[in-house]
Amino acid sequence: MRVVVAGVGNLLRGDDGFGVKVVHALARREAPAGVLVMDVGIGGIHLVQELFEATDALVVVDAVELGRPPGTLAVIRPSVREPSGPDDLADVHYANPERALMLARALGVLPEAWLVGCQPLDAERLGEGLSEAVAAAVEPAAFEIRRLVSGLGIEWRA
Repeated sequence: MRVVVAGVGNLLRGDDGFGVKVVHALARREAPAGVLVMDVGIGGIHLVQELFEATDALVVVDAVELGRPPGTLAVIRPSVREPSGPDDLADVHYANPERALMLARALGVLPEAWLVGCQPLDAERLGEGLSEAVAAAVEPAAFEIRRLVSGLGIEWRA
């Protein structure tokens, strides 16, 4: 079993850096065998390239508009749309996780996937640092990821 946990986002855009902060928190301790924790940042093409190695499950961590109070977490199964044309697959960075997942599916390398998302207060603000509510959600998100991976058959203790 191989699971990839990918934190996406831009640390220079306020709460948009949530996913990166979560994988940095997870990386403070050694991940169990079979789990790759990676900081994708805004270069989603790196994630797609990593999925070319046989992968059973993918957990993407990101700031997501949920229409809820800032700091609210959700674990969801992302819906991946089909490309509407070649331009959907032409971006060289795939900064948007939705587009990276679309490319992975088009290439036949997208495994079973989950999204651990957090409602941002402001993911557009220029500058480093998460808002207080989103920063408080980092450790609970890391816990949810360890729980999810454990449910897939790889024990990951806190």
